[in-house]
Amino acid sequence: MISTSFVPLEISAERSGPFAARLCSADADDVVFTEVAAKPHLVERTPETIANGGSGYYKVSLLLSGSSILVQDGKELVMRPGDLSVYDTSRPYSLLFGEDFRNLIMMFPKDRLELPSAFTEQLTAVSLSQEHRGVAPVITAFLSQFPAQLAHLSDPVRAKLAHTSLDLMGTLFSSILDAEPGQRDPHQVLLQKIYSYIDLHLSSTDLSPGSIAAAHYISTRHLHSLFRQADTTVSTWIRERRLERCRADLLDPVLSDRTVSAIASRWGFTDAAHFSRVFKSAYGVSPSDLRRV
Repeated sequence: MISTSFVPLEISAERSGPFAARLCSADADDVVFTEVAAKPHLVERTPETIANGGSGYYKVSLLLSGSSILVQDGKELVMRPGDLSVYDTSRPYSLLFGEDFRNLIMMFPKDRLELPSAFTEQLTAVSLSQEHRGVAPVITAFLSQFPAQLAHLSDPVRAKLAHTSLDLMGTLFSSILDAEPGQRDPHQVLLQKIYSYIDLHLSSTDLSPGSIAAAHYISTRHLHSLFRQADTTVSTWIRERRLERCRADLLDPVLSDRTVSAIASRWGFTDAAHFSRVFKSAYGVSPSDLRRV
C-alpha cells in the first residue's frame, strides 16, 4: 500500500506482534496528500527501490504525532510533532518511527517547484520549521487540513489548493535559502535573483535573455552559462514558468469566464495556436480539454 501510494519502498516492522496502519489520501493536479497513522516501523528508499521507479519527486513531511528519525544525504534529523522536513525520492533515505505516529506527506514532482534542484537539495533532512519560524507555522496550519478536507471538494478547487500548497512550499524554501546569502555560492545567489526577476516579468513580451542580462549587468553569454550549470536554458525556464501560470489560471474557477487566449496572452504567449501546441506537448492535454476535465 505504501509503495503504491508513494514510490517503491521497503517497509519493516520494528517490533514483533500485531501491526496496524491507516492511510488517507487525496490528490489534485499531480500533488498527493497522504496521512499515515501506524505502529512503529522502518521505511527505506534503497538503490534497488529507486531502480524500480519513482524518482523525481519531493516529499514534504509534517509530523502530527509521535517522533521519527529522517536520514538522507549523510544528514540525520530527529522530528517531533509540528516539524516539517523534505526528502528527495531520487536518492536513498530512511525514516524510522520508534513509536505510534501520525504523519502527513505532500508529494509532488520536483519540476513543479520553481526552484532549481541545486538549491533545494541542500534542504533535505533539515528541519524547515526550525530554519524559518516565520513562514513555517503558516504552512503547517494550512497543510494540516489535508487530505480529509480536500477529498470533498470539486476538482478545480482541489487543483487551486494544490497549486497554493506548491506556492507556499516554494516561498518557504526560498526564504530559508535566502537567509544567509553570504554562505552561498555567488553564482547561485545571482541565479536566484534572476529567477525572481523572471517571475516578476513573465507577463511581459519583452522578456528575453538580452533584457534579463541587462537588468543584472551581465553578458548574455554569462547568463546562458548560469542556466547551463542549472541543467536548463533561459528560454526553457521562461516557457515552463509561463505554462505553469497558464495551467493554474485555467484550473482556477474564479477565472472560468476568461478565454484561453486571454489567459495565454496574460502570461506572454502572443500566438494562440503556438500556445496550444506547447501546452499540449508539456501536459498531454490541450488548454480547452484541461478545463473540461
